[in-house]
Formats: sequence, structure tokens, C-alpha cells
Amino acid sequence: MLDAVKSGDARKVAELIRQDPGFNVNMSNGSGTLLHYACDEDGRSAVIPLLLAHPDIDVNVRNQFGETPFYWACWNGHPSCVREMLKDSRVRVNEPDNDGETPLFWAASNGHQDVIKWWIGSGREMDFGTPGDLDKTDAIGGAKKYGQPEAVSLLKRFKSDAAKTRSEVRKELGITGQYPSFFSID
Repeated sequence: MLDAVKSGDARKVAELIRQDPGFNVNMSNGSGTLLHYACDEDGRSAVIPLLLAHPDIDVNVRNQFGETPFYWACWNGHPSCVREMLKDSRVRVNEPDNDGETPLFWAASNGHQDVIKWWIGSGREMDFGTPGDLDKTDAIGGAKKYGQPEAVSLLKRFKSDAAKTRSEVRKELGITGQYPSFFSID
């Protein structure tokens, strides 16, 4: 199953799930679960909905470092994975890892504009962190520290006028409708 997930082969994953619907979907090798690995590369996003549909899935499962699958997608900057995870209301988007670092902090600090835009467009809560906590939670401060002026600008715009910025981002991304069906794309 892990090989099928790593290759992003949704048909193979679906076939394997049909063959063994009772498999342990949350089994981890320490580094992560199947959902972690699905969120580890944009080319794997097609398998995310299949895993999320499994009745036993823990969408917020943590690896040995306390990182959730959503955290991985944000840290690595995979917008299609973030988009799939944002569709699921069970995903706790602001969960820090064992060191207290948050997904938004890393998305901003690594300059992952598309990840931030999909998050804004989704209408999901965004925790900007503690101002001055430049190594763990302060998304704007972290983006400044790591030289990501576009992330700083986008987050500041959103913080000052969330409704206007969300509307502009949704238009840019082609998102129509309202949450939770915000991923209707023209």
C-alpha cells in the first residue's frame, strides 16, 4: 500500500483498499502514516481523498516528531495536498509539532504562497502565532526572518482585511461558492 501511495497511484490504492478494507490505515513506520506520505509530494494528492474516506482514518495522526499530515503538506509547500486536506473539516489546521512549530509558520517562513492562498481561500481558521516567537509560531515574523516578503505582504493584508483578501484570493484561484463547498472551481 505504501508503494502505491508514494507513487500517487489512486487506482492502485483504491484496488488495495477494496481487497482489504480493514487494513490499518493509521499504521506508521515512525516517520509517518500513509496519509503523511500522501501529503509529502504534490503528485500524490489524488490518493488523499481515498485515505480520508476510510472510516478508521485519523486525519490528525502525529509522527514521532508530532507532525500531522497537514503539517507536512504546509512545510513542504504542496498546494494540491493542502487543498485536499482543507476540504476535510476534521483536519486541525493549527496543530503544532512536538517543538511547538505550526504549519502556518513553516508555510510562511518557507515562502509557500500557494499554500497560504489555498488556506485563506478555504475560509479555515488561521492562527498567526505569538508575535515575536520567530522560531515556532509567529507566521509573519518568521516570514520576515527567513526573507519571504511576499508571504509577509499576503499575511498582513489578510490580517488587516480578511474578507477582502479572501475574496481576492478566491477570485485569483478560481474558487466559487461558500465554505464548505469552497472548492468549486470554474
